[in-house]
Amino acid sequence: MLQITNLDTRYGPIQVLKRVSLHIEDGEIVCLIGANGAGKTTLLQTISALVTPASGSITLNGQDITKADPVRIVKMGICQVPEGRQVFAPMSVRDNLILGAYSRKKEKSHIELDVEEVFDLFPRLRERSSQMAGTLSGGEQQMLAIGRAMMARPKMLLLDEPSLGLAPRLVDGILATIVELNKRGVTILLVEQNARKALEISHRGYVLETGRIVLQGPASELSQDSEVKRAYLGKDYKEVSERST
Repeated sequence: MLQITNLDTRYGPIQVLKRVSLHIEDGEIVCLIGANGAGKTTLLQTISALVTPASGSITLNGQDITKADPVRIVKMGICQVPEGRQVFAPMSVRDNLILGAYSRKKEKSHIELDVEEVFDLFPRLRERSSQMAGTLSGGEQQMLAIGRAMMARPKMLLLDEPSLGLAPRLVDGILATIVELNKRGVTILLVEQNARKALEISHRGYVLETGRIVLQGPASELSQDSEVKRAYLGKDYKEVSERST
């Protein structure tokens, strides 16, 4: 579905991504793990055309989108849920959702049906539909950010740190929602600080270090890799392992 080949991305003289190559098949959940500053967000922003690559190529279903603009990327079926949610604080929950369908503004009747689908997925948002988004809790804002992206009817979601800043009890709910969206046919590229949980719900994974892909493979294999355990799973992994033995 998505093929990235030898991608280089720079911010001025600083090269952030260095010949990154990866692929995502239709229907997969693929996680991207790495330390802060490794280039994970830059990769998502490059796919979304928010950052222009210096070289390399990105294709979606065989079509080159390397030089596409962000609006075209959304219309072609890729939507990003940014780190930190970035909801429109002064607007109501419903208006945030409707704004997510801006690329489909001629489909008014369908848009209302999609709002109801989002409310079915996140019943809490239905309760808060007229509330200003900026007054929602962190978990509710994350639900809204995902719901807003779904209003564009994406084929692929790019999720940037969806559990960041959330209480542990909310993290499992957000990750369960990601699995449910995948079951409904949405392909997922997931950047997640909680590497253990990301690998648990993913089909495959990539490890990004200082702008380079250094490991890749089935998520189950990456979770058992000694270097991944040491660098990214750490104490949480050891505690889980001890409880399961």
